[in-house]
Parts: sequence; C-alpha cells; structure tokens
Amino acid sequence: MDLLTIGVGLLFGLILFHGFQTVRLRGKNFPPGPRPLPFIGNLHLLGPHPHKSLARLANIYGPLMRLRLGSKNTIVVSSADIAKQVLQKHDLAFSSRSIPDALHAHDHFKYSVVWLPVSSRWRSLRKAMTSNLFSPSRLDANQHLRTRKVDELIAYCRTADAVDVGRAAFQTALNALSNTIFSVDLADPISDSAREFKEVISNIMEVAGKPNPVDFFPFLTIFDPLGIRRRLSVYFGRVIDIFSSLIDERLEKRKEEMYDVIDILLSMPQEIDRTHVEHLCLDLFAAGTDTTSNTVEWAMAEVLKNPETMKRAKAELEEVIGKGKMVREGDISHLPFLQCIVKEALRLHPPVPFLIPRKVEEDVEVSGHTVPKGSQVFVNLWAIGRDPKVWEKPLDFNPLRFLNSEMDVKGKDFELIPFGAGRRICPGLTLAMRMVPVMLGSLLNTFDWKVEGGKLEMDDKFGITLVKAHPLRAVPIPV
Repeated sequence: MDLLTIGVGLLFGLILFHGFQTVRLRGKNFPPGPRPLPFIGNLHLLGPHPHKSLARLANIYGPLMRLRLGSKNTIVVSSADIAKQVLQKHDLAFSSRSIPDALHAHDHFKYSVVWLPVSSRWRSLRKAMTSNLFSPSRLDANQHLRTRKVDELIAYCRTADAVDVGRAAFQTALNALSNTIFSVDLADPISDSAREFKEVISNIMEVAGKPNPVDFFPFLTIFDPLGIRRRLSVYFGRVIDIFSSLIDERLEKRKEEMYDVIDILLSMPQEIDRTHVEHLCLDLFAAGTDTTSNTVEWAMAEVLKNPETMKRAKAELEEVIGKGKMVREGDISHLPFLQCIVKEALRLHPPVPFLIPRKVEEDVEVSGHTVPKGSQVFVNLWAIGRDPKVWEKPLDFNPLRFLNSEMDVKGKDFELIPFGAGRRICPGLTLAMRMVPVMLGSLLNTFDWKVEGGKLEMDDKFGITLVKAHPLRAVPIPV
C-alpha cells in the first residue's frame, strides 16, 4: 500500500469522524467559542503561548469557552466562579484525566498518581504521599533536613560572584526532597549533577507541555511525528534509572528499622509495587523541584523589579528575626508580608498555568451550558490571576493586596488556586508553602541583590510549568 493510498484513507476517516461528531453534538447548548476550521478546528489560535492566547479568546467568548482542537473537544475555564463549579460542585464528574500521548512513555500514565483515574490504587498512592511525606507531623520531623539544605544554599551564595537563582533553588529543593526520601543528596555541586538533573526535569516539563499533533489527531499515534513520546521516554528512562539504582542500594542494605520514606514506601501493601514507587518518585521529583524553584525565581525577580517591595520585605525580616539571619519554618507565621509576596508571585506566575487537564466521562451541566462527554478541560490559572473583575490593577505586582485578606492557596479561594482544588489538589502544597518562603526570605535577609548586567527580563516560556524565558542571574552582596 503506497503513501498516497494511506493518506487518502486517513483523510476519508477524518471526514467521517468529523461528520459523526457534528451530528452527535448537534442541538446541545454548548459553551460559546470561536468557529472551528475544517479538520484543524481552532489549533491555529493557540500560538506559542497558549495561556495568553486562550485568555484573549476568553475576553471575547466568556469564562466558559469551547474550542475544537483537531478532533478533540476542549473546554477552557477562565474565571474563579466557573473554576469553583468545575473543581468543587462537579469535582467528581471532572476528576478524570485527559492523558497526553507523551505520558504513554514508560507507561507512566498507568502508575502515576497524577494521571491515574480516581480508584482504590490512586487512593493508596495518594495516602502514601500525604501520610508519609506531607502530613504536618512528618514535615515537622524532617524540618532539620530542609534547614540544612537552605543553610547550604546561603553558604553557596556567599562564594558566588553571581547566582543563577532558579538553578540554586532547584538544587536546594532537589536535595531537600532526596534526603527526605532516600537520605542522600541527588545534586552534587562539585560534579554539577544539579544542573544535569535540572535539565532533565526541565526537558520533561517542556516536552510534556508542548502541543502535540497526536493529542489532537489520534490516528497519528503510530507516527509520533514530532518525536515527543520518544524524547520523553529517554528523559523518563534516565530519571527512573536513578531511582531504581537507589532502591536497589536500599534493598541490599535494608535493616528492620525504617529510616526514611523509601523504606516505608517499599513496605506498603502489594497494591503498590516497586514500579509504582519508581513512578511515584518521578512524580514527586518532577513536581516538587521544578515548581518550587520556579516560584522562588519568579518571586525574586518581582522583588528585584519592585524596590519598595524589597525595602518592606527586608524591614519586616530585620524586625522579626534580625538582619542577616536565615529564616526558619517556625518564623513564617510571623512574617505576613513575606507570605504576601509568595501569594502574589503565585497569582501572577502560577507554576502550572492550566493545572493538569481534566476530562469528563459524561455530559455535565455547568453554568447553563453542556460540557460534552469526552471533553478535555483546561483551567487557565494565568487568566484567573489577571482577571480585572477580581483584581485591582491585575498586572501590577502588589503583595499588599493580600495583607489584610484571608485569601489562601489551599483550594478554597478559587481566585487563587495555584495548587488546584478538590480531590485532585496537589498534595505537596504544604511542603511548598514551607520551602518557598524559607528560601526566599533567607536570600533576601542575608544579602542585598542586584541583577547581573542590570537588565531584568520577565518573559515566560510555556510548558507544563511556566518558567522564566531568561534565567534570573543576580549578584549577592552580604549584609
């Protein structure tokens, strides 16, 4: 069979599918949206910054918008009110995941707590994380590990002419997490392993977040035309190999007494086997390092851009803990302005701009419109954080907007849900809201800072996570 025959067959199949979809969906009250072109639908409207493109479209079509991306119905949520309906009122109906083709690499979607459907296995994995990693008692017990890594961060800054803030924060978050789970540093500054690991994790986030033709036209699965699944398979393989060797090491030296989290995970019931543990580690290290370091980097960039914010933050730190001292987790509750800076950074620069895409298994009624069965659902946090109906001067970095506000990031205030909400809320938010203020506050209180080269770039680069297009390099000046 020649390529022309295959092409004609695929085209004919696509026409039939499009016709079937049109007939099946006719007559229902769908959310408004731009008129789709034949075959490609609205793909041409996404551009290199989909979070911004979809925010502009939402200004035209409203906060609940429907697009057709290739053959896939897509619903975009761009307001706090609609997000509350989707993530709270109809949480169960929207709790499934839309699985990107890339996540079939190493069958990750079959084992990952992020991508598994809500089920007994998902609950077991979720419980393993919340009980053994992110519970208040476990976080308190491991606080000394994180303190030591932040001390090492400050010691490194004292020796550096200029600091790549994102990379330094990444190494700190990585080693804090790896010590908690494996009792080892995964990042060795001497061998530059932190840079190598960060590159792998950043590549995972960037590649997995790229628009992939296979996700819009499933018949392309066998071709993987952009090589996204193949590349992700390489990156996943490199990370899983690291975890596998650490697990082998632990099993060889294992004693009856449990010392850290990996011992506990390996002793879980049979429903969670070694493969689940390896993929759970992949989830934890991908989500827990990149998002934390990105938030620290964005917050530092915004503070450097706003001298009055820097001045007020330093004054609070000096008054509460003393000039030049490092922030400890117990200090956070006494540093309200520092907490406001973190919230404002999360509002303007949500780590995961669309959250992780949801999927509906049945037709669901939302705000008077039908969300059709099988639709993938994006919650555009980037747009919600810039909604002028909610935020005064939404493009300004102004931590004071939170100073006398009870608004929090724990999934109840839908104007600010950087960690999501409902049963799929990120379990690591408790750790992140300890690590980010401690790192940021310690950096601000132990040094004065100036941007290397004097020019501060604030452009972002889209992926699963929203990263600075130009890494922040800043010169530390001991106080």
